[in-house]
Amino acid sequence: MGSLLAAIGIVFLAELGDKTQLVALGLGARHRLGPVLAGVTLGYAATNLLSVVVGGLLGAALPTRALGIGGGVLFLVFAAWSLRSDEDDDEAGESSSGGEVPWPRVVASVAGTMFVAELGDKTMLATATLAAQGNPALVWVGATIGITASGAVGVLVGRSMGARLPERTTRLGSAALFAVFGVVLIATSI
Repeated sequence: MGSLLAAIGIVFLAELGDKTQLVALGLGARHRLGPVLAGVTLGYAATNLLSVVVGGLLGAALPTRALGIGGGVLFLVFAAWSLRSDEDDDEAGESSSGGEVPWPRVVASVAGTMFVAELGDKTMLATATLAAQGNPALVWVGATIGITASGAVGVLVGRSMGARLPERTTRLGSAALFAVFGVVLIATSI
């Protein structure tokens, strides 16, 4: 039980103000609450499972440099994708306030984004370390609860902000966040 509670507390606190919480904020501003929360939970659960497996098998030895560079490149791809989506909607004749993106597509997109965003992150390393020292199953559950709670805070703040901003503005803001985090991840990993 100690592994569970330690993972909840440590991971929740480590994630506050982290890049993935800010990404969750941006996604919450762009999409409906339910699919974003489902995607955030799935992405975090998958990343934490990877952390626990690696931590349980190898201790805290993760190839953080390669993960950081790869994650940075993927963030830049997400930035371009966000901008391209905006152009595609305009070309298709959809208004910024037009049709909603299908629920499964949002969930899959958010889950993938959050998974990539967490690769090599401090909370992933903390989870791997906790799994190496405690009960991996309890660490996985606790870390997933802690990081999802922190991500949900970001999503709710983003949702509140997104309701007041035009769709195009939230897309451009999300693209800018992805680009900044991509460049920072690459720069700090080199």
